[in-house]
Amino acid sequence: MRVLALAALLASLSAAQAEEAFVTNQLSDYLMVVDLATAKPVATIPIGGKPAGVAVTNDGRFAYVTSPDAKAVTVVDAAARKVVGKIDVGGGPLGIAVAPDGKTVYVADWYAAAVRVIDAGTRKVVASIAVGASPSGLAVTADGKWLLSADRDDDSVSVIDTATRERKATIKVGTRPFGVTIDAEGERAYTANVGSNDVSVIDIAARSEIGRVAVGLRPYAVALAQGRGFVTDQYGGTVSIFDLATLKPLARINVGDYPEGIEATADGKRIIVANWESNTLNVIDAAEMKVIGEIKVGDGPRAFGAFLRRTE
Repeated sequence: MRVLALAALLASLSAAQAEEAFVTNQLSDYLMVVDLATAKPVATIPIGGKPAGVAVTNDGRFAYVTSPDAKAVTVVDAAARKVVGKIDVGGGPLGIAVAPDGKTVYVADWYAAAVRVIDAGTRKVVASIAVGASPSGLAVTADGKWLLSADRDDDSVSVIDTATRERKATIKVGTRPFGVTIDAEGERAYTANVGSNDVSVIDIAARSEIGRVAVGLRPYAVALAQGRGFVTDQYGGTVSIFDLATLKPLARINVGDYPEGIEATADGKRIIVANWESNTLNVIDAAEMKVIGEIKVGDGPRAFGAFLRRTE
């Protein structure tokens, strides 16, 4: 049965556009690259400093990795599978996001209540933006104009104008927001609220929360595909699924233990989930809302951020 399941997974993934997962394995201190077409690891890149957050550029050239213990961001050449730079940012770097054009990198400093701005060309910190307490997840709108920071210990989201590098609004959401995800149109954002076991839905233009969706225990992050939201429930070992139009719960499916990072493939057909305690990735069929495969990775996979890379 296991052989048949693997064969089905490979056939399913091969039919989709080729992508790789760049998975931060925090307890192994490395970044693992997984070929989703073959469901196999293809590279292990030493990072150090307990890597957690990751952001792959839209063009697939680089992966940026945060290491809270090293107080640094590591720059990885995604195609060559090697470290090409390290940027000292201080504090406690966690969440990370890259501007759509790849020229600017944003890093959430957990301890300083700030977002550090890195010039990708010079690989230097060029600015710091004050936000709320314990900033966690970061996300940039597709047009690059707005940066959102989930400020966990302020129960809010900061809205930042990327041109002026100023916080323009603070939006109250659920308790302890962690991951934040923006839709492709740049109209709505979704925060996984660890403390209130729900997802806040934000109207970005109106600068307001417009809805809440109850999910599982200790939600960590949200992925969007097929008109649905997919939420990792850390304590539940599940992924909660809801309808983006009605905000009604649709299903809750079992995955590995302590799921954290989650992202949809570019074609929206698959959802990839990193399971911290199981040391696995799960592959979910977004349309069928069921797990179709499992891939072994390193110790303590977090994959917090945009960890998927198109290879063609």
